[in-house]
Amino acid sequence: MTALGTVLLALGALALLALGAVLGHVGARRQQENPAGPGTPVERATFETLHTASLAAPPLRAGLTPDTARKAARRLRPLLGTVALALTDEETVLAWDGVGDHHRADLADPLAHALRTGRPRAYALTCGNETCPVRWGVVAPLGGGGRGALVAFGDRPSAAVARAAEEVARWVAVQLELAELDRARSGVIEAEIRALRAQISPHFIYNSLASIASFVRTDPERARELLLEFADFTRYSFRRGGDFTTLAEELRSIEQYLELARARFGKRLEVTLRIAPEVLPVTLPFLCLQPLVENALKHGLASAERGRVTIAAEDEGTAARVVIEDDGAGMDPRRLRDILRGRGDPAAGIGLSNVDMRLRQLYGDEHGLVIETGVGAGTKITVRVPKFHPGAAPG
Repeated sequence: MTALGTVLLALGALALLALGAVLGHVGARRQQENPAGPGTPVERATFETLHTASLAAPPLRAGLTPDTARKAARRLRPLLGTVALALTDEETVLAWDGVGDHHRADLADPLAHALRTGRPRAYALTCGNETCPVRWGVVAPLGGGGRGALVAFGDRPSAAVARAAEEVARWVAVQLELAELDRARSGVIEAEIRALRAQISPHFIYNSLASIASFVRTDPERARELLLEFADFTRYSFRRGGDFTTLAEELRSIEQYLELARARFGKRLEVTLRIAPEVLPVTLPFLCLQPLVENALKHGLASAERGRVTIAAEDEGTAARVVIEDDGAGMDPRRLRDILRGRGDPAAGIGLSNVDMRLRQLYGDEHGLVIETGVGAGTKITVRVPKFHPGAAPG
């Protein structure tokens, strides 16, 4: 998670604690009238606040639409204990939960004022229906950026409800901020995958097709097999949807890539695979390993008559460890640092910075690429992927 996402979660937690304190204060007064029940009023109010928030958060994390607003409002109104609650965008009511739906039109001016000033606005309502309990409302903006507002309604003015509505609105705003971050993150990941696809060397594709063509007359069956491998490799690399894949699928694509490379380099390329079966189902980012193998192949055969590439995957308890090693030219560690920081010639390390950044964003800095190299000493790249990670599911 990004630093901004962490800050937003912290703000959300603070908003919930503040709301729990407000509701606990209200509950304490009620407890004096009805002392029965387990736990202190503050403890019960805090628990109920956290439980209700956990139910209201998922729809809000999908963004504010009429459908998600309706689902969230149904959860948030009992939290405030009001006769009605509404969620709005900048101009219209997206959802109204509770009684008094006929007061929607009365909300226009208070909503406009609250959004213009960025501050809560309390106002009185009149109604020709004597049985209607909606006589007062408070409009609490959902942060900046014109997201809309949360509106709580009651039968009389209440400072406690006004304050609680403001805290709930602040928490809702945090959830919407996180929803925007999720959408932005998805866009960034998709852009990164497009960049990786673009980095699949055009020379490799050209050389693969040329190698296939060379077998058409001398070994038609071999040409057919290679053509099928090429089709499967490109289908996987350019598939749509899914930020994650399994280690088994990624390794299958790598095997196809290496089979096409063998058709070109023949005995010059020696490949060793050591894969522990128990890690094959582990989920990892899509196109996470293939760029590293391409980098190993490029540098492993850059200037040598023969090159060796070793790929190993093993179980490390809570993580899977994948090592990709070549005995090629290697590089100056200072040059490697520049590549990982996005400086210098991008072609010098195909996809290295891209993969390193994605791993760090998903799992934390401790899961970035570990690269051991030196001029003339080959390159060894280690990837550690957690076996279990929230949101990681194959596409």
